[in-house]
Order: sequence, then structure tokens, then C-alpha cells
Amino acid sequence: MKLCPKIILEGTRLTHKTDIAFALNEHPRIVGPRKYRYHSPLISAEWCGFTNYPWGRGLINFEEQEEALAMETYHTWAQLFQQICYYSWIVDRFHISTQTYQYIQRGKTYDFGWLEQVLKEMGFRLVFCTRSADSFMQAKVERVKVSGKPSQYDDLQIFINEQEVMKRFIDASILKTLRVDISDDNVAGAVEKIADWMEQTGGLYME
Repeated sequence: MKLCPKIILEGTRLTHKTDIAFALNEHPRIVGPRKYRYHSPLISAEWCGFTNYPWGRGLINFEEQEEALAMETYHTWAQLFQQICYYSWIVDRFHISTQTYQYIQRGKTYDFGWLEQVLKEMGFRLVFCTRSADSFMQAKVERVKVSGKPSQYDDLQIFINEQEVMKRFIDASILKTLRVDISDDNVAGAVEKIADWMEQTGGLYME
């Protein structure tokens, strides 16, 4: 059967979501063996495509006047997933991140029940990447070495609080969900755990 897994990685910053996403997108148990390197979809709601400057706004941190644009974009993604259903999709942050940010920053809760129903029918799985509160500092030390904007990691309590809020939206999701503790920064181990879970739950193929 054709491998066409669909995985959404959620979690606050410093939880290795992007590292895991890249690794999954090249893992032979997830996308099959490759004799040469080629591109396959790896997308993110964190793309700041609503503004014409770095670290601007997008699907997660949109402002009130951009709400219609954000919702239309989610509808576009849902339609695209449906149209290209027999392929692998790895998503680095999506609607859970939007719900979390908008609730914290604007006190507004968005109902993505319609989107989750589409995602569930398509076989999307949700992976929630977490870490213990006391492990954020070590993650910060490593991240600021390569970050283009290290100041965003000045206050780690922001991420700890965000993780707690995100847990509530994760718990309310109708998607099959795996929680992965990345406190040990073991990306390879996390990837294998996800691959095991995808195999065991039938998440590698379209029904």
C-alpha cells in the first residue's frame, strides 16, 4: 500500500517540533526509502505570510482585522488536503497553535470543529510535543546559539504558560493524539516513538 501519513506537530517553542518534522519527512518508516532526495510537503501555520517583514503575522498570530483572511486560509488548506489526499503531509504547528495564541492574546476561542472533522476523515494524527518546566532553560541555551531573534526566548515562563493552555485544546481535539515528552532533547527517540505509533494505529495509509 502507498505510504501517505498525515501528521500535525503541536507544542510551544523549544519543543523540537521543526527538528522532528524534518526527520519524519525523511524517515523510511514514514515516507518510504529514498534512493535520492526529493521534496515533499512540510508546511506550517507559523509562516508569517500576512505581513511584509520578518517575524510578522500569519495564521497563528493574526490580528482582529485579519480574522477573515486567516479563516479563509484554513479553508484553503483543508480543501488542498482533500484534493491531494494520497500523499504525505507533515504540518509543523496548525490550528491548536492558533487557538492557544488567540485565547492568550485576545481572549477569543475559535471553533475549529469543522476543520478537525475534515482532518479526521483524512486520517490526520496529532502529535503534542511537550517538555518539563525545568528543562526549558537548557533548550534555550542551545537555541539562542542559532536563533535569528534570540530575544524571543528571554522569558521562558511565556512558553511554560502557553504549554498549559495548549494542553486544554489538545484534550478537546477529536483527532488521535500522541503526547511526546522531549525534555531529554532526544529528537531521534521521539521520531521512532512517533513512527511506532503511526504503524500501530494504522496512520501510515489512507483507509
